[in-house]
Amino acid sequence: MSRDYPSQVDVVIVGSGPTGAAYARILSEVAPNASIAMFEVGPIVSDPPGSHIKNIADPAERALAQSRSEGPGAGSATLSNPGAVKAGERKGRAGTFLLESGYQVEGEDGLPVAAFSSNVGGMGAHWTAACPRPGGGERPEFVDDLDELLSEGERLLGVTTHGFDGFGFGDLVREHLAAALDDGRTPAQRVQKMPLAVHRRDDGQLVWSGADVVFGDVTRSNANFSLFDESLVTRVLVEEGRAVGVQVEDRHSGIRHEVRARFVVVACDALRTPQLLWASGVRPAALGRMLNDQTQIVYAARLRDVQPRNVGAEYGTIQEQTGVSWVPYTDEMPFHGQVMQLDASPIPIAVDDPIVPGSIVGLGVFCAKDLQWEDRVEFDDSAIDYYGLPAMTVHYTLTDADHTVLDRARELIVRMGVAVGDPIGDRPFTLPYGSSLHYQGSTRMGVADDGTSVCSPDSEVWSVDGLFLAGNVVIPTSIACNPTLTSVALAVRGARELAARLAA
Repeated sequence: MSRDYPSQVDVVIVGSGPTGAAYARILSEVAPNASIAMFEVGPIVSDPPGSHIKNIADPAERALAQSRSEGPGAGSATLSNPGAVKAGERKGRAGTFLLESGYQVEGEDGLPVAAFSSNVGGMGAHWTAACPRPGGGERPEFVDDLDELLSEGERLLGVTTHGFDGFGFGDLVREHLAAALDDGRTPAQRVQKMPLAVHRRDDGQLVWSGADVVFGDVTRSNANFSLFDESLVTRVLVEEGRAVGVQVEDRHSGIRHEVRARFVVVACDALRTPQLLWASGVRPAALGRMLNDQTQIVYAARLRDVQPRNVGAEYGTIQEQTGVSWVPYTDEMPFHGQVMQLDASPIPIAVDDPIVPGSIVGLGVFCAKDLQWEDRVEFDDSAIDYYGLPAMTVHYTLTDADHTVLDRARELIVRMGVAVGDPIGDRPFTLPYGSSLHYQGSTRMGVADDGTSVCSPDSEVWSVDGLFLAGNVVIPTSIACNPTLTSVALAVRGARELAARLAA
C-alpha cells in the first residue's frame, strides 16, 4: 500500500467495486505481465481490502467501517439497519452518503435519496449480494455471449443458491408464492431461491462476497497489481483521441500526480463515472442520458400457524430463518420481487402475540423504468462538489407508463403478501426515488456510434480509444433485477477485449 504512485503502467482502473475488481481479476488471470494501478477515493475499511462489512463480527468495528465509507456524509444520521427511508425523509443507509444538492429539479420527481459509498470495495462492501440473472427485455440483445458472461460473473462473485439451505421457513415461503404466481410462467420465471454471492464456511457461518472475492488470490498475489486507497482521480488524460493516463490526487497530501497508461478503465458508479468523463472533456451527446433507477415498493406479511425453528446465525436484515426468495421479471410483469425475513420491518407492526422468529417477511418489488432521453445527470463547470469535481444536477421524471407499472406492482405485492400469510399494514409503501441504489445506464453501451450510446459492446468509449467503462453505468436496457451480476458480466467482456489489446 505504498503512497509512491507509479509514473507509467499498462492499465489504470478507477474504482475498486465489483466491476473494477473484475477487470483486475481477468487481467491478472490472462495478462499477468501487465502492470495495473487501481485508484479508490475512499479508504480501506475491511480486511482483506474490499470485503463485505457484514463479515466484520464486532458491531463497533462494523459501524466504524460503515462510517468511514460515508465520505462527506460521515457523522450524519443514517437509517437504522434494517430500515427504510420514509416519504419526505432524506437519510442514507449506513455506509452511504447522499447527494448534497441537485437531486431534484422543481417540477420533476428527481432522486431525493441518491446515494454513494467511498471505500475500497465500493457499494460491494454494503450490498445485499443478490445476483439474479436478467430475463426477457432486461437482456441486451446485441450481447450474444451474455449467458457465458453471466456464468463467469457468477464464478467471480461466488454466487450460489444454497447458502440458506436447511434453515427455517424459506421452502414454505416459496411454496406459498409459487401457488399464487407460477401459473403461466416458464421454469426460469417461476418463484425460486435467490442466487446470492455468499458461501458457508466449514464452521457453518456465512461469508458475504465483496470485491475481495472478485479480486481473488490471483489478483492479491499479482506483483504487477497495486491498489491505492484515498486517491482521487480528477481527470482522464486524453491525447489525440486516445486515453493516455490519469491525474490523481493523494487525499493525504493533496499533491496531484500524473500516471500514464496504455489503457484506462473508469469503474465508478452511474453518477460519478459520467462526472469524471465530463471533467476530462469527454462529452459525447449521450453522456449522463437515459439515467435509470428502479422504483421500489415494500410490504410485509406474517406467516400463519408456524412454530419456531432452528434459525442459526443472524446477519443484518437477511437472516437464516428464510433466506431470500426470488420472483423473476417477465416482459408481461416488468418487475422483480424478492422476499426475505424481516422481524424489524419498516412497515409498522402491531401484533398481540409474541412474534415467532422469522415469521415476519419483508416483500420488495423493483420496477423497470420507462427509459427517457431527458432522464439524465448534468454537470456544472462553474460549481464543484465535495471532491472538487463538477457539481451534479439530476433530471428524473416518472412517465405515465411508469405509474401504470407501479400500480400493477402494488397489486402484485399485495398478492404476494396474501399468499405468504397475513399482510401487515393497510397498503404497500413506495420508497423515495433513489432508494434502490441501482442507478444505471448513464454511459450506456450500444451497437453503433450514433449518438444514443457512449460506449461499444466491449465497453470502450466510442470517441476515445483505450478508455473503457464498467459498472451499472453501461447497462443499456431497463432492468428490474439487482444489476451487479449483469454489470460484472459486461465487465468480463470488456476486460477480455482489453487483455487481447495488451497482447497485440
